[in-house]
Amino acid sequence: MSWTKGTRGRLAALAVSLLVGAVGCAGGTAHGDEPRGEAVSPSPVGKVLDHTDGAGRHLREVDGENAPEVGVEVTPDSADGWDVRLTFRHFRVSTPGARPTAVTGRGLACLFVDGRRIARLHTPRYRLPARLVPHGTHHVTARLYADDDTVWAAHGKPVQSTADITVSDTRAPGAPRPSGGSASPAAGG
Repeated sequence: MSWTKGTRGRLAALAVSLLVGAVGCAGGTAHGDEPRGEAVSPSPVGKVLDHTDGAGRHLREVDGENAPEVGVEVTPDSADGWDVRLTFRHFRVSTPGARPTAVTGRGLACLFVDGRRIARLHTPRYRLPARLVPHGTHHVTARLYADDDTVWAAHGKPVQSTADITVSDTRAPGAPRPSGGSASPAAGG
């Protein structure tokens, strides 16, 4: 058989498809096949634990020294709502539509009010509508997730931070809400 440009191209394409097939089939056990207390699946980034957060997402434990951190600050805005600002350490938010793979120190933040998820954030700012925080004291929590929907964790607890805000109806019409809250970065906050 003589080697022609077409033959070499077909052989190269065959080699690439075999390589892609081998990589695509690599993987670990299916979820649910693991013994209790061990990782759910092998991962080059941290260790996926059997433990979950309140929403049922598995925790991805990373070394405490390199673990991402988040801080949350909530202040009244002039439009009868709240301005939420997040600060990060060892973490960057991914762009929407990022590949669903865990990458060290990357992902998104989910915002919770009194334990109910209200937003998935790909930016460090969010405007919290006043209708989501009626009269009373509320807990605004930012929790960090990897792009594969696992929760970043340190010391077995989700990486998150919570700020408490109090909403009072004793203000004059049009006046900003009287008290905001902030919390510094913490893991498990």
